Amino acid sequence: MPSVQLSAEPVPADGALPEAALLGAADRPFGLYVHVPFCRVRCGYCDFNTYTATELGDVTGASVSSYADAAIAELRLARRVLGSVDRPVSTVFFGGGTPTLLPPGDLGRILAAVRSEFGLADDAEVTTEANPDSVSAADLALLRESGFTRLSFGMQSAVPAVLATLDRTHDPLRVPLAVQWARAAGFEELSLDLIYGTPGESMADWATSLEAALASDPDHVSAYSLIVEQGTALARRVRRGELPMPDDDDLADKYLLADERLSAAGFDWYEVSNWARRERSRCRHNRLYWTGGDWWGVGPGAHSHVGGVRWWNVKHPAAYGQRLAQGSSPGQGREVLTAEDRHTERVLLELRLREGLDRAVLDPAGRARIPTVLDRGLAVLEGERLVLTREGRLLADGVVRELLPD
Repeated sequence: MPSVQLSAEPVPADGALPEAALLGAADRPFGLYVHVPFCRVRCGYCDFNTYTATELGDVTGASVSSYADAAIAELRLARRVLGSVDRPVSTVFFGGGTPTLLPPGDLGRILAAVRSEFGLADDAEVTTEANPDSVSAADLALLRESGFTRLSFGMQSAVPAVLATLDRTHDPLRVPLAVQWARAAGFEELSLDLIYGTPGESMADWATSLEAALASDPDHVSAYSLIVEQGTALARRVRRGELPMPDDDDLADKYLLADERLSAAGFDWYEVSNWARRERSRCRHNRLYWTGGDWWGVGPGAHSHVGGVRWWNVKHPAAYGQRLAQGSSPGQGREVLTAEDRHTERVLLELRLREGLDRAVLDPAGRARIPTVLDRGLAVLEGERLVLTREGRLLADGVVRELLPD
């Protein structure tokens, strides 16, 4: 996939943004991402910025007990940086890590700070990720009462052997129980995350996971192919020959099976790796990313984007907490996107959406290549929009390369 190569510059100590980034801000949708970096066990395939509580100790801002205060301090910084412009938050997403390793009261306090500093839109979508074994019925009831509207459970697989290879520790039977508790708590929007292509996973295993997910009656399903990320425990096992690399043909077959089973069950794809029962069940926060919206990322290693400026925080929770305690921005570096950068990212992301890409977005060279993509059966034109076919979704990165200039 083409990448945007940019040179980073320092983030000012006060976090101030270039004036141009704030022009027209009130007219753009705005979301907040809150990264919670804690996990009970680090999964072998994961390269996210996560830590087990025992390795961090009791450093202020780096411990479970003090993390909410650090996150709230960054929210107050965000309010100062963004100024007095009225920008009610349309989406909030707590990710990780395992956000629900924080007590429900702390998650509620962070959300209350969002409401206090910025305000929430009347129809705001407020999501937290959760592992099935990191919540109880009482926890979910408290989260719903504090204003969370959507849950995303990390199911990954329904097959114990597959979960073991991924270093996932939950019992597959815990998933339907957690969904049941969430429904009882009043959550109307529930998502399940799945991973396919784990070494040793058969097609029958993957079919079992899909059927188990559907039997739990979610509103949304995400299905991602396993990627062996460098530096992870999984990558080391593959390098030593203990596990095979995922096979591209196997991944393609499993994607097709997922699309077939989910479509037959009444789910529509709306992004290459995401399916929803109805339009209101689509993840609006992720759509903010995919359509170039503004968001502030709270937490160690979190990324943000406002008005063409993208920045990221220091990665280690101790350094993150220390900077905030000193009244400084936790930002480590930033990039100011050029018009060409933003164009490239728009093609990369919007082409993956069900509504596709307006062909007028492409430059003349890209538009001239559209017939080749159509002739290969990788996309169709729906009016003026180029929409990937099922085959095109399998080769989305290649389609992007075809349409972007060298």
